[in-house]
Amino acid sequence: MTALDRRGFLQETGAGLAVLAGASVAVADEPPRKVVIAVIGTGGMGTGHVKALAARTDVELAWVCDVDANRRAAAAELVAQAGQQRPRETVDLREVLADRRVEAVWIATPDHWHVPAAVLALDAGKHVYVEKPCCHNLREGEALEAAVKRSGKRLQVGTQSRSTAMVRSAIDRLRAGEIGDILVAKAWNSQKRGSIGKQPPADPPPHLDYDLWLGPAPRVPYRPNLLPGVWRWWYDFGCGDIGNDGVHDIDVAVWGLGVDSHPNRIACLGGKYFFDDDMQFPDTQYAVFEYPRPDRPGQRKQLIFEQRIWSPYVQEGYENGAAFYGTNGVLIIGHTVGWKLFGPRNRLVAEMSGQADLIAHHDNFLACVRDERQVLNADVRAGVLSAGLVHLANVAARVGRVLEYNSQSGEIPHDAEATALLGRTYRDGHWAIPRRG
Repeated sequence: MTALDRRGFLQETGAGLAVLAGASVAVADEPPRKVVIAVIGTGGMGTGHVKALAARTDVELAWVCDVDANRRAAAAELVAQAGQQRPRETVDLREVLADRRVEAVWIATPDHWHVPAAVLALDAGKHVYVEKPCCHNLREGEALEAAVKRSGKRLQVGTQSRSTAMVRSAIDRLRAGEIGDILVAKAWNSQKRGSIGKQPPADPPPHLDYDLWLGPAPRVPYRPNLLPGVWRWWYDFGCGDIGNDGVHDIDVAVWGLGVDSHPNRIACLGGKYFFDDDMQFPDTQYAVFEYPRPDRPGQRKQLIFEQRIWSPYVQEGYENGAAFYGTNGVLIIGHTVGWKLFGPRNRLVAEMSGQADLIAHHDNFLACVRDERQVLNADVRAGVLSAGLVHLANVAARVGRVLEYNSQSGEIPHDAEATALLGRTYRDGHWAIPRRG
């Protein structure tokens, strides 16, 4: 098992492409207007997007952008092999954003580039599909929401469970009250990752523009266990596996629990219980989030997240998933597998199987690009709420105490250390520092 997101690459792209022939692009008397697009970031998930988009007839993939020349060229070749015109290639996303023909961009960069690239794209008048987690920290989530509002453009977050028929049917069951009042939701991420080892600084490879890869993040030496994919385990560039695979299930848990704000109380214990390597984030993590209930003053809801990335064994019947505990039953969703609903006396009431549907998520985004009346399945607010749990859990684990978060002020009162970790340090004067407000 490598640090590459196997679920993100194999299931999201493989399963998605397998259903391409039956994808739900709207059938109409007239073919849909062709949208000129670009893909920024052509690593594992970016390559999956390129393959899926190159197979469509309703888009023109005009550009591929990546700081790695080898990956960039490989992505362009994939488009040509699909029978499409070979896209233009660039190392610098500003060249893409300067092209007035480009209407929408897919951003599949490392996490630390998600908001800087998305804000630049929105301000350049482009619609944006940005991979999860949509922000590297809570402050960047605020900047992203402001940019969407300021630009008036559409932004879809790459949490494709929101467009997956199987998951949407489960949420419909919850909304219909089939398990009663939902007081607790749980998400979990259990699988076996590989060690990233310990590596000293080294010279970056010649095909990589390392300075552009760093972007507005602090300048640190290149390491062989930083790229590709391993950036996820470093504070400056990723969010740990809770922000990599875990955020998919966290997003479903937030959605099903029906909360529309950040939690006001957060506790998280975690650390490196298994791996002895350079990874900075926990390999073992248990977080609890508490939400007030505006509909019932004085009462609360709870969301739990569990992570063990050294334990590839199922719990609740699934390796990764989300569960909802109601006053009249329980509904359990297995990521890319299916769901089961149990009622009183543990009676199985209903079940459904199904895989994550990347193509449906693309369909939804492109429909919204073409028609402002269409509704995004994973808008910026949904993305910021689920990513916010990632960041708050990581902050609580780092400082080792319960956080009392004020959603109104965006601060953790009387805790300057934790509040500082809600944002990040940028390189002085860098052109991609995201605009706030």
